[in-house]
Amino acid sequence: MIAILSPAKTLDYASTLPDLTWSAPRFPDESGQIARGAARLGAAKLASLMRISPKLAELNAGRYRDFADAEERPALLAFAGDVYAGFDAKSLEVAQFDFAQDHVRILSGLYGLLRPLDAIRPYRLEMGTRWAPGRAKDLYAFWGDRIAALLAEDVRASGSDVVLNLASQEYWHAVAGKLPGDVRVIEVDFRENGPDGPRFVSFHAKRARGMMARWMCEHRVTDVAAMQGFDSDRYRFAGAEGDRWMFVRG
Repeated sequence: MIAILSPAKTLDYASTLPDLTWSAPRFPDESGQIARGAARLGAAKLASLMRISPKLAELNAGRYRDFADAEERPALLAFAGDVYAGFDAKSLEVAQFDFAQDHVRILSGLYGLLRPLDAIRPYRLEMGTRWAPGRAKDLYAFWGDRIAALLAEDVRASGSDVVLNLASQEYWHAVAGKLPGDVRVIEVDFRENGPDGPRFVSFHAKRARGMMARWMCEHRVTDVAAMQGFDSDRYRFAGAEGDRWMFVRG
């Protein structure tokens, strides 16, 4: 089983790192091409494409300009948004990092498909950005079937035929409909109890995605049916419609 996460816009390149053996991203040519193309855009164009402030645009223009010499750290410890607050990777044991390396993947507009210990440089580039280097109209077209093909290889290598989709729709779109027919995809919907029934709250759902991926690593779960036992932060399995599972908190 492979659990799929989205990356985060917020990054952490300051905290102390545990002693781990890092790996290298597996699309170096493609990510290099994207980074070089982004470096030529300049801050004003990046601000327009990404809908970010001039200050953030300048930061990211500098990141791409100096990309080749930038500091690296493992992806699971570099991303620091809500999903990764839920995962809390810094408190994992070494054996749990090893399990994550084999069973967790992170979709990325720049790097394609990351393993948790793949060393990455600071960047910001959402998968849904309507730009790509060369003749591709956007990053979905640039990546084509390559991410899905590598993910399918990883699923087979995990000894399973299941993907646990904990990614956002924006990122999942990069592989949706492109995986082999024998790969089963479990979609997970996190909800909160409310006066009118279970409701979706984005902040809590993001954290829950990270918590579920962590729970899988803590318990070293390889049978997807066992994931229905996920119970972190008062979540409980609330039923399924086919391969769409709902967990409700409260």
